Amino acid sequence: MTRKSVDDPGRPPGIVLNAATSFWLPVPPKRVFDFLRDESSRSEWDILSNGGVVQEMAHIANGRDHGNCVSLLRVNSTNSNQSNMLILQESCTDASGSYVIYAPVDVVAMNVVLNGGDPDYVALLPSGFAILPDGPAGSSLQADGGISSNGSLLTVAFQILVDSVPTAKLSLGSVATVNSLIACTVERIKAAVSGEGNPQ
Repeated sequence: MTRKSVDDPGRPPGIVLNAATSFWLPVPPKRVFDFLRDESSRSEWDILSNGGVVQEMAHIANGRDHGNCVSLLRVNSTNSNQSNMLILQESCTDASGSYVIYAPVDVVAMNVVLNGGDPDYVALLPSGFAILPDGPAGSSLQADGGISSNGSLLTVAFQILVDSVPTAKLSLGSVATVNSLIACTVERIKAAVSGEGNPQ
């Protein structure tokens, strides 16, 4: 899906491409949530972090579970182009499902907000994950003697600014790039969480 953004506070001007996909993982939802939420494992799936070390600069709790919070993350990347990038992340979990939503934010814009400025003018394009349980918690014995899986249904959604000119045409190259980004992210997540000793 594409959207044109013009004079919309809180969103960068231009053409935004939204892409999403859902897939099943043979891993309990709690493990998927902890993996995606944790800044120490972020470089395993987040292409934008470019292998850099991600540090949590601020943590605002939003409930009893440690995973229910808003975090401000800094990417310490060797790429000088990303030195002014922070990530604002919100994560939430309960028995019905979980989500991890994040958006890159500019250091200068974030400092304005932290010093009492208007947050409506910080351009945010949130992306993230919805994690749903595949059936009830815990494994159960099936009639044929097999064990039912306690897996997860994971939805990945990205919003990407593909052109800063709202009147521009969407190029096939932009679609291919976003498609490649989402496919690569899915493969990285599958490889990381399915390789933690789970039967295939």
